[in-house]
Amino acid sequence: MRTAPPSAAPPVVAILGGGFTGASTAFHLLRAIGGQPVRIVVIEPRAGLGQGLAYSTRDPSHRINVPAARMTMDSADPQGLQSWLRAHPASLDTDPEARLQGGELFVRRRAVGDYVADTLGPALASGRIEHLRARAIRLGVAGPDPVHLNRGRRFEIGCDEGTVLVADLVVLALSHPPPGLPAALAPVAGSARLIADSTLGGDRLSGLARTAGQILIVGTGLTSADVIASLDRQGYRGRITALSRHGLRSRGHVFAHAASLADFATDPARSATPLLARIRRAVARDAAAGLPWQATLDAVRRDAPAIWAALPLAERARVLRHLRVWWDVHRFRIAPQPEAAIERRLAAGGLEIVRGRLVSAHEEAAGLRIGWRVPEGAALHEQTFDAVVVTTGPAHGEALHRMPVLASAAEAGLIRADPLRLGLDVADGCRALGRDGGAVPGLFVAGPLARAGVGELMGIPEVTRHAELVAARLAVALADRLSPAGQGA
Repeated sequence: MRTAPPSAAPPVVAILGGGFTGASTAFHLLRAIGGQPVRIVVIEPRAGLGQGLAYSTRDPSHRINVPAARMTMDSADPQGLQSWLRAHPASLDTDPEARLQGGELFVRRRAVGDYVADTLGPALASGRIEHLRARAIRLGVAGPDPVHLNRGRRFEIGCDEGTVLVADLVVLALSHPPPGLPAALAPVAGSARLIADSTLGGDRLSGLARTAGQILIVGTGLTSADVIASLDRQGYRGRITALSRHGLRSRGHVFAHAASLADFATDPARSATPLLARIRRAVARDAAAGLPWQATLDAVRRDAPAIWAALPLAERARVLRHLRVWWDVHRFRIAPQPEAAIERRLAAGGLEIVRGRLVSAHEEAAGLRIGWRVPEGAALHEQTFDAVVVTTGPAHGEALHRMPVLASAAEAGLIRADPLRLGLDVADGCRALGRDGGAVPGLFVAGPLARAGVGELMGIPEVTRHAELVAARLAVALADRLSPAGQGA
């Protein structure tokens, strides 16, 4: 085992996870500290920072699902990605389908990773930000710094390639956990015909595109759309069945409309039912004014922090239980290119979207025999498929059990799951709460893992603003620890 050098002089900030969240946090922290001598170490196993699960994909069918003009890693430059694309036209020269007739750009997702990597390039080259290419697998308490006792408790991070890093401050900016396998598919968990995580099944999907006749996709959201678009691009001639409990698919975009005047932040609703009624009234008013529902939902998204903060825990749970599926399909809109592929396959009969609940699965010589029931009916529907692809999304409620570094931190009492099972429990938007419910000095949570305390934290604009918040809190904590009387933050 090799140990990273002890921090005798500069304090160390370790950012666990170097996807968009971790890269943006490092970027804004460097800005916030100015010329202070601070080591910023981003621990990320991928070759480049800023890619993460979403933007490391090489599949040309996988596109951002909002126009490039709305994506940035810097709120001061709201068109950051679009500006970068103008300065790097080669990214568009190789992607002729990116630009719509109206001028909107829906680029391949890997372009976002390239944009972030290029933005961080100077800081990495100068050493102001360090990239430790490894996966953090253990997080615990290291004790105080014997040289700078005023720094208080420190953290020890163990990595999969043997490095042990001692840090003064730690940011949990980890990727989403892998999907959970639906219980009904447990009997076929080991089958070669099952792709349990579509984000890791690129080569296998290519094989299915060439050989499979009948494919079942479990889930009908954006990840399902990625799979359908990828199969379609590769010339798949078979039939796809996409199954989910509600049979809903992500809605599309409407462009060139005015902003809604709806206000959900002033005197926000305190329970789920009045909130839904308020949104419906706003949609009706906007429709009467000639605005699409997308304009109203954009206002809901803008005011989401105030909406979420006003809801008691029990009402937040009601929103998640009854309204989340509807929010997801309206909020997380599909890019026009995969939407066109889906519409084309639906019209040609090569795709069917089915509403139902999985109830059984077993393997037979001809394939995987899958059974499901529609919510209102008792009749069992069964069909044999050459392959089954799971696209139900990350198992956020299982993050503490499925991600070793979080499991070790929880065992050490440094973190705990939030009561809504969306990620980690936080205070003040980003301070990790330990087993005893108190904020753990020096430990922060950035990005989607903090969304139970913040609300909407899945889109790039929200993640960017949250990274800026975390960076500001880190700068304050560093100033406190570097001061003669500081006792940690």
